Amino acid sequence: MIAGGSIAGLLCAREISSRGFSVLVIEEDYEIGTPEHCGGLVSLTGLEELGVIPFKKTFEHMIESAEITSPNGNSFTINSKKQKVTEISRRELDKQIAFQAQKNGAVIKVRTSFQELTDKGIRTNEEEIDCKIFVDARGVSSLIHKDRTGILSSAQYEIYADWIKKGKVEVIFDQEKYSGFFAWVIPSGEGKGKVGVAGKGIKVAETLDKFLKDKGEFSTIRKIFAPIWIKGPIKNFVEGKTVIIGDAAGQAKPTTAGGIFTSGMGGIYAGQAISEFLKTNNRETLEEYQKKWTVRFGKEFEKQVLARKILERIDNNTINKLFETITPEIINEVSEKDDFDFHTGSIIKLLGLRGSIKTAQTLIGGEIKKLLG
Repeated sequence: MIAGGSIAGLLCAREISSRGFSVLVIEEDYEIGTPEHCGGLVSLTGLEELGVIPFKKTFEHMIESAEITSPNGNSFTINSKKQKVTEISRRELDKQIAFQAQKNGAVIKVRTSFQELTDKGIRTNEEEIDCKIFVDARGVSSLIHKDRTGILSSAQYEIYADWIKKGKVEVIFDQEKYSGFFAWVIPSGEGKGKVGVAGKGIKVAETLDKFLKDKGEFSTIRKIFAPIWIKGPIKNFVEGKTVIIGDAAGQAKPTTAGGIFTSGMGGIYAGQAISEFLKTNNRETLEEYQKKWTVRFGKEFEKQVLARKILERIDNNTINKLFETITPEIINEVSEKDDFDFHTGSIIKLLGLRGSIKTAQTLIGGEIKKLLG
């Protein structure tokens, strides 16, 4: 029984049903893939590992560059062709994976919400359902009662605007406007895309409206307001007969809150472990899920959490100074890196930290040693 019909829940369902076990996915919204909170960036290698070759309507286009702008307006552009990052429609990607799961035998129900655990299974808004394992894939909403300190408010609008260029992502840092995070522009084609902001203690709607007004003419097609989680994985992915996956397990990247690949792999590893448990009834097999995910992503996430702490502690003046140290050689080196999902190496280079550890240590203390380790 899986609550949450997003990417992690659906991949988990696909894995369990492919091994001959019955699985029901319930989604509280009226449609799989809606509302689309996600920016939609994922590497082709990541999609391949998730077992997805995008349908034509899932695939939007390839991202060729990322322009990164400092608070004082200085910017540099990274060539991202080597990373093979694509912008996809999350609505269509989720539906594509739902189709894979259904073909394997999974049953999917929308407009059905999880209410509580019972002795034999769970209670939904419609009925009680018996199940051996309950999978919590309900996203950040599951974390709100556990730890609010890891949650930021975010707003993302889908807009039409001629200043959005196909293939070019924009990231804008400004600690006064987007404290501890940034603003972003992700194209879904020429003249259309997703524009968003997130930050600590900011009024996201007002902040995004101001950002758009400064940018130029635009038309808004859709508005989404959603919390994002930036604190890394929770302590236990398995609690009793509950298995926690995706955003609910903190499997989104602490640096960007993106998690198509990292959360998706959480769903796959959990599905494999649950299938093994259903076959053997050995609880140790369930623990394999957290071990596998941590071996794959644990170190990278630790470094991303540290990079996030650094971002939270530096002011605009420091960011402007760091931008001044970024040379064409550093930009070329980062452009040559081909791993979109393990990117703290690029962050270290861009911050100029290897070359100026003394300066960096004065700015951010001993945490820098851990980041470089």
